[in-house]
Amino acid sequence: MVMCAFQHELDASTAELSKWFSWKINNSLGAALKVILSASSIPKLKQVHAFLLRHGASPASPHLAKHLIFRNVALSGPMRYARNVFSLAHHYNVFTWNAMIRGYAESENPGLAIELYQQMQVLSVKPDTHTYPFLFKAIAQLAAIREGEAVHSIVKKNGFESLIYVQNSLIHMYASCGQVESSHKVFSVMTERDPVAWNTVINGFAVNSRPTEALILFKDMSSEGVKPDKFTMVSLLTACSDLGALSLGRRLHVFMIKTGLTENMYANNALLDLYSKCGIVWDAHQVFDEMGERNVVSWTSLIVGLAVNGFGEEALALFKGLEMEGIRPTEITYVGVLYACSHCGMVDEGFNYFQKMQDNGIVPQIEHFGCMVDLLGRAGLVQRAHSFIKSLPVRPNAVIWRTLLAACTSHGKSDLAEIVRAQLLQLEPKHSGDYVLLSNLYATEQRWSDVQRVRKQMLNEGVQKSPGHSLVELGNHIHEFIIGDRSHPKSEEIYDKLAEMMRLLKLEGYVPHTVNVLADIQEEEKEYALSYHSEKIAVAFMLISTLPGTPIRVVKNLRICGDCHLAIKLISKVYNREIVVRDRSRFHHFRGGSCSCKDYW
Repeated sequence: MVMCAFQHELDASTAELSKWFSWKINNSLGAALKVILSASSIPKLKQVHAFLLRHGASPASPHLAKHLIFRNVALSGPMRYARNVFSLAHHYNVFTWNAMIRGYAESENPGLAIELYQQMQVLSVKPDTHTYPFLFKAIAQLAAIREGEAVHSIVKKNGFESLIYVQNSLIHMYASCGQVESSHKVFSVMTERDPVAWNTVINGFAVNSRPTEALILFKDMSSEGVKPDKFTMVSLLTACSDLGALSLGRRLHVFMIKTGLTENMYANNALLDLYSKCGIVWDAHQVFDEMGERNVVSWTSLIVGLAVNGFGEEALALFKGLEMEGIRPTEITYVGVLYACSHCGMVDEGFNYFQKMQDNGIVPQIEHFGCMVDLLGRAGLVQRAHSFIKSLPVRPNAVIWRTLLAACTSHGKSDLAEIVRAQLLQLEPKHSGDYVLLSNLYATEQRWSDVQRVRKQMLNEGVQKSPGHSLVELGNHIHEFIIGDRSHPKSEEIYDKLAEMMRLLKLEGYVPHTVNVLADIQEEEKEYALSYHSEKIAVAFMLISTLPGTPIRVVKNLRICGDCHLAIKLISKVYNREIVVRDRSRFHHFRGGSCSCKDYW
């Protein structure tokens, strides 16, 4: 009743409120503090604070400060205000320190949370069990692994390591720092695991490019009877996206429908991303169309999905829809738009959108500049791309120079390639991709002595090329193949199918694109080498393992070569199969002897 009366009077006129409060200030501070905790906004909180100070409350009161700081943090208020309140009072208890650490951990300056913790130690304020989860959250934001390990040692020494909410924050901290093994180690010794612990460790593996481990943990989670929720779904769909595990992703979608999780925007965004990354872009579009709530991430995901699947015009049409809805595009949205222009050869349109982005107040970042270099390079305008790089207002990074080097290789510009390579040697002297691109350029020009020189440099520098591999999903299992791979149990059947494929393709007019064999060997040996590329092996395996007419999906870690692109176009016609290949940079949808990229890739 007292609190209600105070709240009512706070909304009354200033004169009446002053008269009431001057009489009751000393006896009703508890009611005032309750009003502080019920404040629904930061302006309201500051109004109460100012009123209390005008009517006799001490600005140095730790009790008042504690409640003001706690409510400010709960309302995600400015930490500058909380810090001002904090600096005026003295003799805080650990609750107030924890509130400040939590506020900074959730702010744009998480490093100040660590500074406050260090001040606590200097002032001999003993942390409690609630200090460390907030502190680990700040450390996770900063990815400050050394500080995290040091605090972990203190937690262990103080006997707090066995507490579940401390353990959960440790799992999150290590995963955020990329230390997934340490994250899993904490998880594995937990005697009690709640859904938060399972979700955190699964997400840690998913976002750190360890999708297989994430899916294995989900299986363990299910066997222990822990029910997945929307957070689990986001992590699992992310893992499926990385692996191209469409079948498992579809089953997760069915689970979402049965449990009502399709109403969750974040889970829907992850589902949309999965279908886009598995080359099922029209399923992604259907998810988008059926979403009750969308944010800019939803629009951006589909725009990027359409772009990488070769549907540039559709991506740009969707971008116009975003603008008509009054949604402000982000920097990432424009990356998707520029990507669409780049992979569809729309040079003029790309520059128009690049200018439009700046007109809308978005300052181009290095990613946007990279898209523009790629746009020019793919179109064969390599000298113009070089001039564009030299005019940049920021220092170009290795990715931008490497993009130009790839364009030089594709279009046979060896003189410019040498200049670009010199820049890359200063930035990333041991990147294997640069050696490979330069070696490939020399090989296409039959400069075999230069090829040998580059390969010798790689050997001397200890640089190793990433081996190419292709993945396919069948029966809830991911099958991996490398060039000339004979380790698969069905190798004999696979190679019989390969021989059949090559025979039928030649009847269709296929001539091996031996220029893609970048070695000084006989033509017959080159043809033999081409037939055993990993994506051809993967397609042969799927042809013998699936019913006629079933679509085939292949995920490749490198860019598909020209010969495999030509061969798979013909395979799609001869065997009447839709074949989707996701390579390092985009999707290729092969159907009836043609590709969605229209041979522009």
